[in-house]
Amino acid sequence: MKKGLFNTILYTTFFAVLGCAGKNDREINKVKLKELDGTPVDLSEYDGKTVFINFWATWCKPCIQEMPTIAEAQKLKGDVVFLLASDEELSQIERFKKRHNYDFHYVHLENTEALKIPALPTTFIYNPEGKLKFSETGLRMWDDPANIELINSITNDHEQ
Repeated sequence: MKKGLFNTILYTTFFAVLGCAGKNDREINKVKLKELDGTPVDLSEYDGKTVFINFWATWCKPCIQEMPTIAEAQKLKGDVVFLLASDEELSQIERFKKRHNYDFHYVHLENTEALKIPALPTTFIYNPEGKLKFSETGLRMWDDPANIELINSITNDHEQ
């Protein structure tokens, strides 16, 4: 085999393996979600975007209190995706969705225990490369300018 062809194959294989490892190592891939119709959520659809995941429950008063502020923060246009994830029965989530006038992307959380969520509400924010940059349990006023700036700073936090 000619040296040039060998080097081309070697480099192509190296970068293909490197590229695949990067996708599989994304921290966001630890989160397992399904749409309310049961379809798995492919979080790779959001590559290059900031992903804000709020873990909540229909019975959680602080979660419900936080929702109007998430709705306001969600008005951020651009590369931020907001997902509201609950591990409750799908019928409970659907009933809540119908009773409340929020334009949220509700999803079902499939692996609560694996994520070690200590209490609700909990929010994870992943940067555009899928790395967890923010994790907090408890009520937060997401429409506060400081919190909008937090989301924007994560959106602009690209790995080098």
